[in-house]
Amino acid sequence: MELQIKDKTGKNLTLQQFVNKLKQRILAILLEFEVFLLHIVGHIPVHHLRRFYYRLTGVTIGKGSSIHMGTRFYNPVNITIGQDTIIGEDAVLDGRDELIIGNHVAIATGVMLLNSQHEINDELFSPSTAPIIIEDYVFIGPRAIIQPGVRVGKGAIVAAGAVVVKDVPPFAIVGGVPAKIIGERKLKNLHYKLGRARWFR
Repeated sequence: MELQIKDKTGKNLTLQQFVNKLKQRILAILLEFEVFLLHIVGHIPVHHLRRFYYRLTGVTIGKGSSIHMGTRFYNPVNITIGQDTIIGEDAVLDGRDELIIGNHVAIATGVMLLNSQHEINDELFSPSTAPIIIEDYVFIGPRAIIQPGVRVGKGAIVAAGAVVVKDVPPFAIVGGVPAKIIGERKLKNLHYKLGRARWFR
């Protein structure tokens, strides 16, 4: 009698397909454990220790950038943070696709940069991903959400609580759900620095 192996939808699997799925599941569990460790490390109240560990796990962090306590990471190897950038407390940085954050970017408390979502019209509710790019000198206000595939242009400002579902032009000010252009940043020649990391935040 031949043993039949089925996937979660009831489809029969060959032995090779089963082995491949098993390997993928083991890798997923290891990644989940790494994300769990990152969550724990995120609560160590010493900035330099946290940043050292984040770099060990594959996050690229530029000179002078700081990541405050409570930040959550998903798949850190796809996350790049430029120089002199500040990530506020309890932010979510999603690396399930490429996440690029530029130089001199200020990301406030509770911001979620999410580059993975479920396809609601797919019969299997399948996940999909798309990269997020945050260009230089952007400010993202508290509790804003940036959706998959969005590019936020240089010097743009995202208001607190906004849900950004499409690209934001350079120097635009956007707000609302979904976010719409509500103004323009007048100063275009940006050259400020955000300053040193706070050691115990």
